[in-house]
Amino acid sequence: MPELPELQAHAERLAATYAGAVLERFEPLSFTALKTFAPPADAAVGRAVADVGRRGKHLLLRFPAPAPARGDEDLTHVVHLMQGGRLRPDAKLARRPRDGVARWRFATPDDGSAPPALLLTEAGTERRAGIWTVAGDPLVADPLAGLGPEADALDDRQLAGLLAAHPMRLHTFLRDQRLVAGLGRRLANEVCHRARLSPFAQTARLGDAGAAAVVAAIRDAVAEGLAADRARGDMSASKERPGAVHSRTGEPCPVCGDTVREVAYRDYTVHYCATCQTGGKVLADNTTSKFLK
Repeated sequence: MPELPELQAHAERLAATYAGAVLERFEPLSFTALKTFAPPADAAVGRAVADVGRRGKHLLLRFPAPAPARGDEDLTHVVHLMQGGRLRPDAKLARRPRDGVARWRFATPDDGSAPPALLLTEAGTERRAGIWTVAGDPLVADPLAGLGPEADALDDRQLAGLLAAHPMRLHTFLRDQRLVAGLGRRLANEVCHRARLSPFAQTARLGDAGAAAVVAAIRDAVAEGLAADRARGDMSASKERPGAVHSRTGEPCPVCGDTVREVAYRDYTVHYCATCQTGGKVLADNTTSKFLK
């Protein structure tokens, strides 16, 4: 699933292309496209895109009210790509685009400089990607209202408080969007490795030093990912994203040379380096926190 760096870089690319474009038509292409019904998504037709932003793992297409004096509210299309979703310019305008979920078409001004349509697609069979249309402040409404602070905006003291208040494994904590927004499986693996902490470390026991190490690791990992995706013209695929341990089981750790290991669960895999993170101990490949010697 795209995480904070990839989505932030993609929001910047989309904003550069679509800011100021007037929505001419909104086309839901799948019955799963719309996650809300009021206000309708096409209520934004005739409005210009103010910008494209990001909150957590969501993209935000903002359509300000054209005439506040009439009492109109700002509208935002909140887009979640989920695992296989992508939001890309669409020059082909196929009637039934492959994996199509929804499409935004934009009006052509007098100079003929209309940007291409914007197409939301989702590969696979889950069909979980979609759009919420929110009136007013989108940050206080679903699906954004329950998100925790942005991961890269946390300071040492804030994170120390969150870690102490929510006792659980560090890897689980980092992936919980209600506690810290923007990180996922890949960055959780990379942050634990950079912080030289076990993914199974108990958050309540990390203290101020552990919190500081995690904050520094988050900032470094996010900055690395941002730099990589900002250098591209489109969003990177998972295998193209930088990292030391994620999805590198069996490869040498770039820091110490030990073999990268994994703990596999049904829905995700924890990747780590025993030398860098667990004092050489190998984590048990099950759902407990026991170690194998």
